[in-house]
Amino acid sequence: MAKIQVELLTESTFNHLISFPNQLFMESFILPVQVRWSDMDPNFHLRHSVYYDWGALCRIEFLYKYELTAEVMTQLHFGPILFREECVFKKEIRLGDKVIVNLELLKSRKDYSRWTIQHTIMKNDIISAILTVDGAWLDTIKRKLAIPPQQVVHVFEKMPMGENFQWVN
Repeated sequence: MAKIQVELLTESTFNHLISFPNQLFMESFILPVQVRWSDMDPNFHLRHSVYYDWGALCRIEFLYKYELTAEVMTQLHFGPILFREECVFKKEIRLGDKVIVNLELLKSRKDYSRWTIQHTIMKNDIISAILTVDGAWLDTIKRKLAIPPQQVVHVFEKMPMGENFQWVN
């Protein structure tokens, strides 16, 4: 006889799912990355700047997955910009570690003109760092912040939302 495992939802998780029912079907986005010799510092730990590079790579790979490429952004005259990028380091990464980077939307305006994305960087199933970025969209002709076109909105609607996601004004 097969056993069935039942997991009870916490009140906050239940409320989150009611508020964002599309999250029931949203897949997570996980990017495996390779630790290279050139990524190491003199102490044989991962250089701090590589964490930021991996976050940028993960964000761009997500956009490309949904066909929001550099070419499309050039045609739309729109591009992402960052206001803040912060990394909290938990465990060092060394050459040979198996590393993955994920991406979750933590906060956003309803029009996706401003947003916060968080990356959890894990090595061998252990959280190594948490990278958080605050960003927006820039009209590359006017050189001003702007509400993104519908193509951008459709991509951001597919982004996995963090458990404590919130809309902001």
